[in-house]
Amino acid sequence: MKDVASQAGVGLKTVSRVVNGEPGVTPETERRVQEAIEALGFRRNDSARVLRKGRTATVGLVLEDLADPFYGPLNRAVEEVARAHGALLINGSSAEDPDRERELALALCARRVDGLIVIPAGDDHRYLEPEMRAGVSTVFVDRPAGRIEADVVLSDSFGGARDGVAHLIAGGHGRIGFIGDQPRIHTVAERLRGYRAAMADAGLPVAESWISLGSTAPERVAAAAGAMLTGPEPVTAVFTGNNRVTVTVVRVLAAHARPVALVGFDDFELADLLRPGVTVVAQDPAALGRVATDRLFQRLAGADLTPSRIELPTRLIPRGSGEIPPAN
Repeated sequence: MKDVASQAGVGLKTVSRVVNGEPGVTPETERRVQEAIEALGFRRNDSARVLRKGRTATVGLVLEDLADPFYGPLNRAVEEVARAHGALLINGSSAEDPDRERELALALCARRVDGLIVIPAGDDHRYLEPEMRAGVSTVFVDRPAGRIEADVVLSDSFGGARDGVAHLIAGGHGRIGFIGDQPRIHTVAERLRGYRAAMADAGLPVAESWISLGSTAPERVAAAAGAMLTGPEPVTAVFTGNNRVTVTVVRVLAAHARPVALVGFDDFELADLLRPGVTVVAQDPAALGRVATDRLFQRLAGADLTPSRIELPTRLIPRGSGEIPPAN
């Protein structure tokens, strides 16, 4: 900084103001300082800045799987909001493993991130209590924290699933299958609850053979769909619990002898270009990311906030697959 100040003909405080984006510097002076910075290859010493200010200007994001199309827009939204606040985002995937989630979250805390955004894999987050007491602001997304009080931003999984199944019922379907992810996951339980509520509202019975929860591996999902589509009481429609399940079921139905209606929870790329297009209950992952990160930076700014549950609405998008009538 002394070298930059000398070359630009200004004081150290002026260089500090320019580097940290603080007011009180004329455009001409700022230009001279920036030219000196470029000429000398100056880089701010963030380690020294942390010692001085107690902040690292970094936030951590723990999500399930960065390769999942659902998390791409969410990750981007978190990054954009963090960038607007002058912060760097560090992220990692838990692979739906609670131990890996814990390891990753604590590793980010050890690197002194200012805040955490967590998409939970586990159901016990008491391990974060010491970090939160020490000042690491934490917001959960998509699923609530387990056994602690913390902010959570999620979609209306119950209402969205109920609306999707009600749409199939309105089209004349009474035998509707539900294929979802692992039952321990909060969103899975909520979507199953929405499915059961829609069936109950319509006075329709639910055979347990119409419900299949477990891994989203294509082999498991295809086997579950095949079992529902055959036998003495085959389903005439299927409601799928997430985009990975939906893609596999689309492939199964393409090879099936009779038409079967389909509504999936989560939109996915090219869903509108298939024939028929896939009717979905769409979330807004980018909005989830933005709202959660805004909440995080409110806390980092010192806002005195009570831990809140913020629930965003879903949207039913009819495209054709959910409007197929029951086969005779």
